[in-house]
Amino acid sequence: MIRSLDRLIRPKSIAVFGGKEAGRVVEQCRKMGYAGDIWPVHPTKEEVHGYRCYRSVADLPSPPDASFVGVNRALTIEIIGQLSAIGAGGAVCYASGFREAVSELADGSDLQDALVAAAGDMPIIGPNCYGLINMLDGALLWPDQHGMVRTDRGIAILTQSSNIACNISMQMRGLPIAYLMTAGNQAQTGLSTLAKAVLEDERVTAVGLHIEGFDDIAALESLAMRARELKKPVIALKVGKSEAAQKATVSHTASLAGNDAVATALLERLGIPRIDTLPEMLETLKLLHVFGPLESAEISSMSCSGGEASLMSDAGERHKVVYRDLKPEQFKPLRESLGEMVTLANPLDYHTFVWGNLERQTAAFTAMMQGGYALNLIVLDFPRADRCDGSDWLTTCKAVIASTRATGARAGIVASMGENMPEDVALSLIADGVIPFFGIDEALTAVETAAFIGATWRKPKPAPLLHAAPSDGKTRMIYEDEAKAELAAFGVPVPKGAQAATPEEAASASSSIGFPVALKGMGIAHKTEAGAVKLNLKTEDEVLAAARQMASVASGFLVEKMAAKPVCEIIIGATRDPVAGPVLTVGAGGVLVELLEDAVTLTLPTDPETIRANIARLRISKLLAGYRGNPPGDIDALVQTVAAVAQYVAANAATVEELDLNPLMVLPEGDGVVAVDALIRKRS
Repeated sequence: MIRSLDRLIRPKSIAVFGGKEAGRVVEQCRKMGYAGDIWPVHPTKEEVHGYRCYRSVADLPSPPDASFVGVNRALTIEIIGQLSAIGAGGAVCYASGFREAVSELADGSDLQDALVAAAGDMPIIGPNCYGLINMLDGALLWPDQHGMVRTDRGIAILTQSSNIACNISMQMRGLPIAYLMTAGNQAQTGLSTLAKAVLEDERVTAVGLHIEGFDDIAALESLAMRARELKKPVIALKVGKSEAAQKATVSHTASLAGNDAVATALLERLGIPRIDTLPEMLETLKLLHVFGPLESAEISSMSCSGGEASLMSDAGERHKVVYRDLKPEQFKPLRESLGEMVTLANPLDYHTFVWGNLERQTAAFTAMMQGGYALNLIVLDFPRADRCDGSDWLTTCKAVIASTRATGARAGIVASMGENMPEDVALSLIADGVIPFFGIDEALTAVETAAFIGATWRKPKPAPLLHAAPSDGKTRMIYEDEAKAELAAFGVPVPKGAQAATPEEAASASSSIGFPVALKGMGIAHKTEAGAVKLNLKTEDEVLAAARQMASVASGFLVEKMAAKPVCEIIIGATRDPVAGPVLTVGAGGVLVELLEDAVTLTLPTDPETIRANIARLRISKLLAGYRGNPPGDIDALVQTVAAVAQYVAANAATVEELDLNPLMVLPEGDGVVAVDALIRKRS
């Protein structure tokens, strides 16, 4: 059991080991006004930046709360062991050459294991990482420049990449960053554990994770639940969507990226929305810092240009936001303040008639903000301060601030181009409770993300994720006849059918089943390619002839009643993800699987409500709803069948490696569904 990280991340004493990098840590702490003790440790130096040097761990005045170990990898292990032995609070391991470098250094993995063993129950961050910046207390275990300033309250960002952290520290968006931490290899302490530790600080408002590879799903799940309890949002920028990015993740962080669709489903289940870019993450954290989650995605937009109003409107099509119509009571005050020539709508182009007029702008903005929107956005790109006069733009800012105070509404000012929002203006707006957004798409991403968190928190907590280690048995293939029988026992509808050992028995069985029938060769994984499937056979003679043709490749025969014409075909699949364990995939099936690539992923356990909501996301859901006069599909039966497959997988979680139910015929509403083919790979 690893000890609490409190001493490490909020230290009252810091020891630094090493030369140049250690000296930078001392320098940064001094520059940021760190009030605790600083103890440089060096075998020959007398002092570092005015602080007395100690010769070894044994010479320190007392066990340090936090240590920065900036020496070679072998000496790092030795020092970590000594710190652990005296009861130090924790350490940052700067050195590289551990598990992230196994392709170059054969002993990298062994050394990482030795490092973790040396640490014992003392928390360590890294190796191969820069460490952490605590701007609340001015405590920096950070061997480089950064662009941050002290703050009394702010967000926390955690990343596996030290360079990404350096880049984030240089942001000029007005975002107050309380903690910036890197995790490196996550040899012992991962991002989720670090995030949960900073989440407990009452001065932290929200957390952003930059994730290259998941470290500990149980820790991530615990973080998500604690975030809900504390009402502090957590968002994630999970990289690794492309094949190249996934390969880079494995080589760079020594952690498994996993399947990208599974990562999205896992994060959504936990109420951790996924962001795609660093600017989106910073702008979303800014909104969450100022306002927290939103009650809805209903927003208003105001600008003094039709072009800007069109930009906002078009961007809304790319995001899950709603420009709700104006309420009847808004029209009169808007008309009085803006005049007869302005078209009253949302998004609103208020023209330039009130430009520079504080009183009339305030009246117009106040009328708009009385519409009950979750957030009110005003588009405003500032002129260059070195060449232009921005007085009128500041008048608009004052009008927005006055309107929020008059109405209690929430507002943000959006620069359509991020560079057109000066940092000093951004800082001033945040101080007045208005969000300065850098970019239209970034602003709308922030809105839909905050609305997602709000909606998620209003729902019950998700059931604990299904954790099931695979059994040690060998895998075997369960073909259609046996697979259908196993699934049918859990409620999956299958066609009426019979097995036969010879062509003659197959022909005889077909009459009792009732024509037309389907004939399939048993013991074959890919029956269509092997010519072991014949459909819509209408007589015994047709069945006999078909069976004789496939007898050379089949170990027996399966005769089934042909399913009626479906509304659409669905695939239900299950796999064992290396990160999230058993997961389901539901999507367009039959011959459309590879063509459409239309699928959703469900982590387990799941429930009918979640299944139904995910099916509605499929493009093929238009067919299920009844497309162009065609009958709607039996969605209720489809949901029940997906739930039945989920129950089967959960009951066999330790043994099921792969399941393929394709196609599942979805019949017209009221007629149910039927699984016409299935394949399972299990451990014995």
